[in-house]
Amino acid sequence: MAGTINKVILIGNLGDDVKMHYFDDQNCVGRFPIATSESYTNKQTGEKITNTDWHNIVVRNGLAKVCEKYLSKGDKVYVEGKLKNRQWEQDGVKRYSTEVQVNEMTMLSTKRNEMNPNQPQQNQAPVAQPKSVAEEENDDLPF
Repeated sequence: MAGTINKVILIGNLGDDVKMHYFDDQNCVGRFPIATSESYTNKQTGEKITNTDWHNIVVRNGLAKVCEKYLSKGDKVYVEGKLKNRQWEQDGVKRYSTEVQVNEMTMLSTKRNEMNPNQPQQNQAPVAQPKSVAEEENDDLPF
């Protein structure tokens, strides 16, 4: 294999609302943490143990605006992107951070849907209405 791969796929829950930073009329960045968890049962004690990992998510421009509008703390999302390591100096101390630069995102569940389960979703296609007998008789079909 000649190349390398830097690809991350995560399904997790938002740990906070999306924090936005706008640069100019067209560019913006959204940041939020998501939590992924795995559970297992300790064979010696029978205790259920859950390990949670936190991931720093970065979205840009159009995707960032979608996340800001529709996502909130606790929502479950699928994100796909690449790892990016950053370093900076703060008060003479070097700091490091690993982020997931997301290029694809799917909302799996939102609190808005859970709070209003009977409210129809806005992107559903309208249901076709049956034709009346008069409309069927005026049909131009030859048979």
